[in-house]
Amino acid sequence: MKIEVLHVGMNVRHPQYGLGVVKSISEAAAEILFAEGKRTVSPEAAGLAPAEPQAAVTGLEMPLKLFVEQTLDAAVRKLGLEKPDAVVELLGARWHGGKAVLHPADPTLLTKDVPLETFFHKVVMIRNQLRVLEQKINAHEKLSDGEKVEMQQYLTRCYGSLTTFNVLFKDKEDQF
Repeated sequence: MKIEVLHVGMNVRHPQYGLGVVKSISEAAAEILFAEGKRTVSPEAAGLAPAEPQAAVTGLEMPLKLFVEQTLDAAVRKLGLEKPDAVVELLGARWHGGKAVLHPADPTLLTKDVPLETFFHKVVMIRNQLRVLEQKINAHEKLSDGEKVEMQQYLTRCYGSLTTFNVLFKDKEDQF
């Protein structure tokens, strides 16, 4: 394995020492933490190999897991989607740790408790999906302007129905 392929934090396999994690890299050697301690090895001479799947993209080599994570993060940002943990930041502070309790009319049935963070995430995902649908309608090449306006009216009504949940949002600009 060439030294250029290594990066700090990379999991590697050594024929004698087993699995290790790259801690530092110099011109010709790498310091690797193995189960039995740190060792300085020359990657090519030692027969060092990646211990995790690798991806080569336009000459860039990195662990496949890191590549996929970075690619997904970029796709999520580009699509305007939000991660579940990021959504909770949009929830008003007074609702953190709260729950929605649904009581059925039949007293023999159990009530349903839903954490507000979970409920809020679902509401935000509906909002995000409506936004994507709106973009797709506006960009659709075969729909006439009249058809686009008609579909937009349905979306507007959906947003209107969801304004009930605006009380959950911390900031006004995130509301429906």
